[in-house]
Amino acid sequence: MSSAVSPLAPTVFPAMPEIEGVRLGTAAAGIRYKGRTDVLLATLAEGTTVAGVFTTSKCPSAPVEWCRDHLKGKAARALVVNSGNANAFTGKTGRQATALTAAIAAKALGCRPDEVFLASTGVIGEPLDATKFDGVLGTLAREATPGHWHDAARAIMTTDTFPKIATATVRLGKATVTINGMAKGAGMIAPDMATMLSFVFTDAPIAAPALQALLKAGVGSTFNAVTIDGDTSTSDTLLAFATGAAARRGAPRISRASDPRLKAFTRAFNQVLATLAEQVARDGEGARKLVEVVVEGATTDAAARRIAMSIANSPLVKTAIAGEDANWGRVVMAVGKAGQPADRDKLSISFNGIRVAHKGARDPAYDEAKVSEAMTRPEIQIKVALGLGKGRDRVLTCDLTKEYVAINGDYRS
Repeated sequence: MSSAVSPLAPTVFPAMPEIEGVRLGTAAAGIRYKGRTDVLLATLAEGTTVAGVFTTSKCPSAPVEWCRDHLKGKAARALVVNSGNANAFTGKTGRQATALTAAIAAKALGCRPDEVFLASTGVIGEPLDATKFDGVLGTLAREATPGHWHDAARAIMTTDTFPKIATATVRLGKATVTINGMAKGAGMIAPDMATMLSFVFTDAPIAAPALQALLKAGVGSTFNAVTIDGDTSTSDTLLAFATGAAARRGAPRISRASDPRLKAFTRAFNQVLATLAEQVARDGEGARKLVEVVVEGATTDAAARRIAMSIANSPLVKTAIAGEDANWGRVVMAVGKAGQPADRDKLSISFNGIRVAHKGARDPAYDEAKVSEAMTRPEIQIKVALGLGKGRDRVLTCDLTKEYVAINGDYRS
């Protein structure tokens, strides 16, 4: 973890309410570093449903495979997360480590191993010694409490500089239900499902198939619309848990994501995902600027997404932002290489609302001083108008600084 907090970090962190049926505990198990909190245990009440989306990497971690295999059970009693070791590219020993971790947690909680969900983050390729969980998880199972959301978010950090948390409350039937989320991620972020690790909890009574549909739909404009460096992690995991405790207070049991009673909940759920996703972009390794890329006038929304990602993942664009240079030539380059319909002579480009290029050339009203001042701000919007159709999308990223190289050059040392 970096000692310097990102200058883009939120100035105020929300008070996280308790969620009935969820207890949290953290500990230092010495997974990679001594004396650092590196294990999170979330215990979940009986009847908790679970949903998940995972990395599209063809080289997924052992915990990703474990969770995929056990989602079909639709029930969860525990979540175990460790930082410092990703348990990825660890072969048979990695699979044995997941089985042992789940067995230790199951014994501590009196549940089945297939009701234990796992996630790991950290260095790839090093075996995870799961025996370090023995005793630790038993203690956490006894001492876990309904609070400690901030501590839980800190326990899963690696190169993150601040814990990422979000919360929302909303009416569902006759009850007020709560949605709490946490995430970690600062590098190796180009999700094609979620961020490196993120977990959302609610006391709403939502069946697993409905929760799965809700989650899958929610990531499209949130976590899937964030990139830090264009690299998709082997460990990307987003899990959602619904304890159902609010049913006792009058919340209706929801079996379909299309249930009209779920509309307000869906908006709140997606807002939690969006808040967490933006915090990931704000904490990009070495980041000094939050960058929003908006593409409009594309032939389709999908084309707009691909062009926006081409811009957001361009090292040349990102280093120009770091240098506070409104270099529209690099944006033109990124549009042109995206492989989507574009017409140079219809293209317009703006930085923070100031149009710098129009119809294939520098804007006639271009003012270097005005644009340079705009580029000093901590939040930068790049808008590209293609003039071809109604397709639109937006993605979040950050600038690329020398600190990113320093962090990743020293990551394993």
